[in-house]
Amino acid sequence: MFVNIVIVGTAYPLRGGIAHFNALLASHLRKHHHVETVTFKRQYPKIFFPGKSQKEKGELTGVPAAPQIIDSINPFNWIRAAFMIKKLKPDLLIFKYWLPFFGPCFGTVAKLVKKITGANVLFICDNIIPHERRLGDVFFTRYAFKQSDYFIVQSNAVERDLLKYFPDARYRKVPHPVYENFGDPIPKQQAHHELGIQAGKVILYFGYVRAYKGLMILIEAMQKLRDVVLLAVGEFYDDETKYRQKVKELNLESNIRFVSDYVPNEQVALYFSAADVVVLPYLSATQSGIVQIAYNFNKPVIATDVGGLAEVIVHDKTGYIVPPDNPDSLAMAIEKYYREEKEEEFTNNVKIEKMKYSWDNLIRNIEELSERK
Repeated sequence: MFVNIVIVGTAYPLRGGIAHFNALLASHLRKHHHVETVTFKRQYPKIFFPGKSQKEKGELTGVPAAPQIIDSINPFNWIRAAFMIKKLKPDLLIFKYWLPFFGPCFGTVAKLVKKITGANVLFICDNIIPHERRLGDVFFTRYAFKQSDYFIVQSNAVERDLLKYFPDARYRKVPHPVYENFGDPIPKQQAHHELGIQAGKVILYFGYVRAYKGLMILIEAMQKLRDVVLLAVGEFYDDETKYRQKVKELNLESNIRFVSDYVPNEQVALYFSAADVVVLPYLSATQSGIVQIAYNFNKPVIATDVGGLAEVIVHDKTGYIVPPDNPDSLAMAIEKYYREEKEEEFTNNVKIEKMKYSWDNLIRNIEELSERK
């Protein structure tokens, strides 16, 4: 059993889904272990970061700010960071891996800490090779993973990629737990009032807007859903103008409301509570933390059949799975959801289904996997 665990990666005061995951992981590990988290002082160079800010807005209740010691692009810093982590005397070093850009940094830190302290290394993998592939992705990932003793993957798609490149990897497949850090649902009528929504039917797209996440497909589907309002909530990592132009071109200004900014934690419940269903029109994916946020608020999900989404969304039970890049199929599924009045049935099913996605399950698998080394 481990005594000292150090989580290395995105963490508050930095923002985003990885930071939320690491905060919850640390919180649950602390029930049985001593846990420290260290994060970046520079996560991305500004020239490569498409968003408005890399930092969380305001404070997070119950989440201490992690020491910001790592510079993702400075090799000399990686050596200093390793010696700083050494002082924490880790038995286990955990990295959340989602982008090969971090492979050289994570791999070097892991290699040095292992050499100095004898710590074991675990990579929890969102992706092996990302959707938007770049030169060097495989090399950087191989470099990082060479230092890992074991892995956690969270979908069949990621498992396949891991075994493709690392057939001898020691790993467990564990579903992504539900995000429970956004509070409880509020009454839908109250959420509509606070957002100034008059419509009776409201669907939600939530999260960063990137081409592979398919918001443009959902906008095209909205042509057939004139009695539905779409809340498109999330910061644009793509050209926002072309989305707004498409809405204007299709005369959908009264049906689509953009909230083109990063949503602070305390406001997430408002948007999910206002929605009848969450829609993920992705063109490609391995998995999506948005499903786990939706399940936290007991919301059904309509998504495309890419990556591991169909592993989490049970078709015709907690939502619908439709073909990707197909506005007509997406529109038909949304129409069916309302026509057959599925909200209450699917919501009750979500309450049962989400019990599979517990943090205790993830922690138990980390402990069992690590103890068997």
